Amino acid sequence: MINLLSDTVTKPTSGMLQAMFAAEVGDDVFREDPTVNALEAKCADLFGHEAGLFCPSGTMTNQIALKVHTRPLDEVICDEMSHIYQYEVGGYAFNSGIGVNLIRTPNGILSADLVEAAVRPPYDWLPRSTLVVIENTCNKGGGGVYPLETIREIRAVCRSKRLALHLDGARIFNALVAKGGTPADIGAAVDSISICLSKGLGAPVGSVLVGSRDFIAEARRVRKAMGGGMRQAGYLAAAGIYALDHHVERLQEDHAHARCLADTLAALEYVQNIRPVETNIVIFDLVPPATPAVFWSI
Repeated sequence: MINLLSDTVTKPTSGMLQAMFAAEVGDDVFREDPTVNALEAKCADLFGHEAGLFCPSGTMTNQIALKVHTRPLDEVICDEMSHIYQYEVGGYAFNSGIGVNLIRTPNGILSADLVEAAVRPPYDWLPRSTLVVIENTCNKGGGGVYPLETIREIRAVCRSKRLALHLDGARIFNALVAKGGTPADIGAAVDSISICLSKGLGAPVGSVLVGSRDFIAEARRVRKAMGGGMRQAGYLAAAGIYALDHHVERLQEDHAHARCLADTLAALEYVQNIRPVETNIVIFDLVPPATPAVFWSI
C-alpha cells in the first residue's frame, strides 16, 4: 500500500541508514557533535546565512524563531492557513506571549500590500506588529509556492516598517524544485528560515533554523529551554545531510505523481474543487453525499 496521508510518513532509504550508522557523533549540547555541526553549517551556507541550529521538529524551529524575534505583547502577521497558527497548538501565545494578526487569502500566499495593510498603528491598546511569517510551500493552501519576487516585495515592506521576516520553509526545497531559483536567493530575502528535513526529503527527524550568528546564539538558549538540547544527535543529522545531498532532485518525482493523482481525481464525478497542484500536495472536496469513508472504500 502507498500511504498518501502526508509526506511526513517517508522512511529512510538504505543509503540514508548507512550514513546514519557511520556518523561520527559527540555531545551537541557542548557543540561537540561534528555531524550536527556539519549539517548546521551546510544549511546556513546553502541559504547564505551565518549560522544554523538543528532541532527535533519544524514546530520547534518555528516557535524558537517567534520567541527570538518578538517579546510579550507583540504580534505576528501571517496567513490564516499558516502552520504556526493552524498546527502548533497556539504555541505563539504559550511560548512567546504574543498575538496573531491573520490575513485571509485563497491559497495561503500573502502579498506585500496585504502585509502593509495589516501593520498596527502604535497605539497603547494594540499589540505591536513585530514579525511577519510566510510558509513556503503552504501546506493547508495546497502546496502553493511563493514567487521569489513576492517574498522580496514583502521584505521591502518589513524593512520599511521595521518588522522581521521569518520563512517557515517546511517544504522550501519543493518550492525551489517547482519554480527554480537557488536557496541563496530565498535566504537573502528573509531574516530567518526553518528548513524541514523530515518530509519529502525523507529524513526521519529534524529541522534546521538558520539566521544571523547573534540570532542563532539566542535561539540555542531557547532550544535548551524548550527541551531541544540533544546529545549524540549526529545520527539524526547524518540523515539530514544525506537527504540534502541525494533527495532534493527526486522531489520532481513527487510533483509528477501529485499531478497524475490530480488528473485522475478530476475525472471522478464525486470529486470537485481540486486545488491547483504546484508541488506534492493534492487537496480536493467531495460531492455530497460522498464522504471520506465512502471515498476510501471505493
